Amino acid sequence: MARKKKEEPCPPLALWLVTFSDLMTLLLTFFVLLLSMASMDNAILTKVTLTTADLGLLDRRGSGRVSVKERLIVDLMEKPWEVLDKQQRIKDLLFPDDTLPDEISKSRLDDNLDVLAKQDGVALVFSDQILFAPGKAELSDLGRFLIDRLVPMMTQTDAPINVAGHTDASDAAQTPLELSGDRALAVLAYLVDKGVPNSRFSLSAYGDAFPVVDDTGRRIASPKNRRVEILLKTARPIGGY
Repeated sequence: MARKKKEEPCPPLALWLVTFSDLMTLLLTFFVLLLSMASMDNAILTKVTLTTADLGLLDRRGSGRVSVKERLIVDLMEKPWEVLDKQQRIKDLLFPDDTLPDEISKSRLDDNLDVLAKQDGVALVFSDQILFAPGKAELSDLGRFLIDRLVPMMTQTDAPINVAGHTDASDAAQTPLELSGDRALAVLAYLVDKGVPNSRFSLSAYGDAFPVVDDTGRRIASPKNRRVEILLKTARPIGGY
């Protein structure tokens, strides 16, 4: 009687094909997802708003039209506690040497513009010598140029803005209180006319109530007594979120 042939064992299963096919399916899904994201409407992307983690008052638009310089200015204005160390940097970014008109030098601008840290934000303090004619409340050509340079930075934040006028009785036909109010209003109106929303502004007129003082606390006669302070309230108010 013939022997039965020994049965051949079953070949091993190619289990690696299962894992490989799963991997290929996942890769295909990934590339389809990338393709669908690439075709998103740009109008949706430009409406994304970025807010700072620690300051709730600043708001930068992701429109793609903001220059690197304007972003840097806003970043510096967000940190009032660093202003003393960076005030010259802020001046240089707002008013580069190559943009200043012939009628004002860099040294004169530095002498008549201060960047100060306040409890609720950062103040840009302009003396009347570079904004107005003596005793007048209408912005000069130089004054309009300087205030106009602030508009791009202001439109990149929703921070409230206070414009405050200060004068003395040295060269005005009006009372100090009237002149300080008219000058502050002239600056405010110009900024609104250039596109900064009116709802963000408040106005203050102090006349000669807050003159410049020296280190000993004494009042001193100074052209900086006649000034306009533009305060961007970029600091979180006490008790805020």
